[in-house]
Amino acid sequence: MEKQKRRLLRKLDRSRRSTNPNNFKKDGTIKHGVKLHWTYSKNYQKTKEQVKELYRKKASYIKEKHGALANKILSLGDEVYIETMHFKGLAKRAKETKTTIQGKIQSKKRFGKSIGNHAPAMLVEIINQKLGYTKQTIQKVNTITFRASQYNHVTDRYEKKKLHQRWRQIGSHLVQRDLYSAFLLMNSDPNLQQTNQDLCNKTFTTFLELHNQHIEDLKQVKKTFPLSMGIQQIK
Repeated sequence: MEKQKRRLLRKLDRSRRSTNPNNFKKDGTIKHGVKLHWTYSKNYQKTKEQVKELYRKKASYIKEKHGALANKILSLGDEVYIETMHFKGLAKRAKETKTTIQGKIQSKKRFGKSIGNHAPAMLVEIINQKLGYTKQTIQKVNTITFRASQYNHVTDRYEKKKLHQRWRQIGSHLVQRDLYSAFLLMNSDPNLQQTNQDLCNKTFTTFLELHNQHIEDLKQVKKTFPLSMGIQQIK
C-alpha cells in the first residue's frame, strides 16, 4: 500500500504542476505572498479519490492487524504494562536545526512516517478497550522515575545508552535491550514508579532462558529484521 500511495501522490503532483504552471517558481517551489488560483483536472479528482480509498483501506488493515495482535498479547495474561509515550511528539519534526561534524544539516524528520504506518496509539487503545471488558486497565509506568532502558538490576544503577546500542551487558550476560526493558516493566513495583530489584533477581534466570531461546529462533528465520531489533549485530 505504501508503494501504491507514493505512486499516486507523485501522479497528483505532476497533474497539479501541469494544470497550474504559473503557481510555481523556476526552482519548482510554490509561490508565496500572493493569492493563487488552482485548477484541477478530472484525472486529478479521480486520482485523489483513489488516494482517499487507499488511506481507508490502510486504516482498516492496521485496525484489523492490531485487533489480532491485541488478542495474542492478552492471551498471555491480563496484566499489561507499558511506558507512557507521547506518540504525537515523536511524530513531529524537530524544531532545532543541527549540523553534523562535516557541516551538513541534519534532517529534522523524526518518527512520523513509522508511527503513521504502525499506529502504536491505536494498539494501546484497543488493548485497553479489551481489558475494560474484565474491568482491567493498562498499567502505565512513570518513564521519568522508571527509566527501563537505563536501569541495570544487577548493579542497581542507571546506565545511559545511545539509541543505536540495542544490546546490554547485564552481569555476565548479553541481553537484547527491548526485551530486557520489558522484563523490568514486568517486575515493577505496585506504585509503577520503579522496578523491584528483588523480583528481578528471582525471575532473571527464567527470563534469560526464554530470551536466549527466542533470539536463537529469530536467527534461524530467513527474514530481514528492523535495525532497531539488533538481530543483525549478533549474526
